Amino acid sequence: MATEPIPHWPGRMVGSVHVRSTPEGAPERAVFVHGLAGAATNWTDLMDELKDVVTGHAIDLPGAGHSPAAADGDYSVAGHARAVIELMEHTGPAHLFGNSLGGAVSVKVAADRPDLVRSLTLVSPALPDLLPRYGPFRVAAAATPWLGEWVTGKLRLVSAEQRVNASFAMVWANARAVHPDRLREAIEELRRRDDLPYAAAAMLGSARGIVAEYFRRGADNLWSHAARVQAPTLIIHGRHDRLVRPAMAAKAGRTFRQVRLVLLPRAGHVAMMEMPGVVAFEARRLIAETRLGNAPLAS
Repeated sequence: MATEPIPHWPGRMVGSVHVRSTPEGAPERAVFVHGLAGAATNWTDLMDELKDVVTGHAIDLPGAGHSPAAADGDYSVAGHARAVIELMEHTGPAHLFGNSLGGAVSVKVAADRPDLVRSLTLVSPALPDLLPRYGPFRVAAAATPWLGEWVTGKLRLVSAEQRVNASFAMVWANARAVHPDRLREAIEELRRRDDLPYAAAAMLGSARGIVAEYFRRGADNLWSHAARVQAPTLIIHGRHDRLVRPAMAAKAGRTFRQVRLVLLPRAGHVAMMEMPGVVAFEARRLIAETRLGNAPLAS
């Protein structure tokens, strides 16, 4: 029988966002940023693995999880980055983790505020790729005026169980490995969010924000931001990622200044949920190198 999962970390409001944190006492701090349609709870198990090394703070991005709607209605990558910076100004310099959309947000934070980022760990970051996989079709549909609202309305007619099962089937390499308790929690959370008046707009706005980044050119392009990141960087991709092509790790290896690449043969899009122990091992290595002042080498 699968080990019973730990409870999610307690949360509180920090400024304008809801944040879940591990107990104080670890020698360093870390901030965790979830992906599209995710929440701070995506990081529960990885935070547990790392709690002796870092005091972890996982943000619910504006309009996601238990955070209220963005006051200015801005769900762009830049808008989310401002929320993360606000949190990190509260926590102080920290090791920054991001998955998918949260990876894109974290790249912008690291490029714009190097004083706040001790190291950068990206799990399947949603960096611009003009040859995206089939999975992102729903994201692109959400970015289309009127069509996005129509698709969202139709999806509300599908049961929460069906939507959650479809989501896990997309982002996990093996959806059968999801613990029943985690599945139940996800269904209950989706039902709660279905009753929030701002949830659909936040989801659509965030989807449109990441699609806009895929077509941005010039110095504000996310790849240009990646080239400016000074922090030691770890990039983890799952070979069975159906949303972000693992081949993009090679471009990342040519772009980030100090980078190590790790490809996990049995993981999908959310390796920190599927294989928290493996991701924690690589993150500990990076944190230790950062403490010693040793830059990671591409591998």
